[in-house]
Amino acid sequence: MKKTNFKKIVFAVLCLVLIAVMAASLTSCAKKEVSSDTSETATDIGNGQKQFSLNVIDGDQNKTSFNVKTDKDTVGEALLELGVIEGDNGPYGLYIKKVNGVLADYDIDGSYWAFYIDGEYAVSGIDQTDISSGTLYTLKVEK
Repeated sequence: MKKTNFKKIVFAVLCLVLIAVMAASLTSCAKKEVSSDTSETATDIGNGQKQFSLNVIDGDQNKTSFNVKTDKDTVGEALLELGVIEGDNGPYGLYIKKVNGVLADYDIDGSYWAFYIDGEYAVSGIDQTDISSGTLYTLKVEK
């Protein structure tokens, strides 16, 4: 009887230690993630009266940020003119294949460049989206 209680106590202690180690690891990861975002610097590109922010997130989750200045009317026109994006015109508008030199091609590996406006998946194409000052646009590789 004593041997069974001893095993239960040892098992309970080991479980508590495991939980404590996992909690410490998660806290450490969360702190690293927050600190990496705060040190980010955006690159200024373009010239013009209209201004917006752009985040580019590649397939490895590397983020590059831009402060874009332009006189173009749409986000797509501005980014095409500045050479940030490349793509093909299709029946639904501009199909982006490269952003900042990074290829995402659905026909090759099922990946594509998703377009977000202030963190929400865009309901309009990048070439149909008028520039709105103070808005954060994001292009992110997704599958």
